[in-house]
Amino acid sequence: MISTPVLLAVLGSALLHAGWNFLVKASGERLLDTATLALGGSLLAAFLLPWVSLPASASLPWLAISVLIHVAYFVALIETYRHADLSVAYPLMRGLAPVFVLLALSMSDGSPTLSFVGGVALLCTGVTLPALLGLQRGIVIGKGIYWALLNALIIASYTVVDGVGVRLSGNPWSYTLWLFFLDAWGILAIAAWRRPGHLVTHLRRRWRFGVVGAVATVGSYGVVLWAMSVAPVAAVAAIRETSVIFAALLGTRYLGEKMGGVRVASALLVAAGAVTIRFSG
Repeated sequence: MISTPVLLAVLGSALLHAGWNFLVKASGERLLDTATLALGGSLLAAFLLPWVSLPASASLPWLAISVLIHVAYFVALIETYRHADLSVAYPLMRGLAPVFVLLALSMSDGSPTLSFVGGVALLCTGVTLPALLGLQRGIVIGKGIYWALLNALIIASYTVVDGVGVRLSGNPWSYTLWLFFLDAWGILAIAAWRRPGHLVTHLRRRWRFGVVGAVATVGSYGVVLWAMSVAPVAAVAAIRETSVIFAALLGTRYLGEKMGGVRVASALLVAAGAVTIRFSG
């Protein structure tokens, strides 16, 4: 059973996660703004690191691999939002990533349950319906779908890597903060390379944006970690999937993305599928 304060906190976490993705999509300088968001999270993590112990040495190779995967994640995220709407891309990325992980786990553990198959069917219907209708009507382009699917695989990859790394670290908070601290520097290097002479000026001008992004990214993940320590993990993870609904609402309401009703309804299917999967055993 989840208490009302925990429920509201997790819903707030979901909104924060959808919110920082909305900021990247709405940005006119996605590469530079993504680097600014990442730097803000890195600096906030650096402020908190002195209060935690170092992660166990066994987790360090996994941390290094995760940092490299996160560089690919940022690049793919920028390309996704360059070619696809938020209300299409976000459910594809966030919805399919856990499906990839869970399908792999279910195959290794034995035959999936009927409720698991039903949840996957609901989720896949929700993420593919707006994409297919958008392609048919010329609203969505295939390149955006390609990048969203690629990023779903990347998210699934760092989910598995971080799952191992956190268990080996002996301190989930330490592992998470070191990850936030380190994963900004790759995208900063790419931004400096692609936009020489612009990065420092952009950081000075958009530092407030970086602060907001740091609160949204680190705060979103921190709230989920806290909630999982005081409430059932499956329930927290399922409620967190409401982020796809928030993303659909933000995209259709504030970015003027078309087929708003279809996309919001599809996001509801994604959330329902995710909840079914989480409680499928």
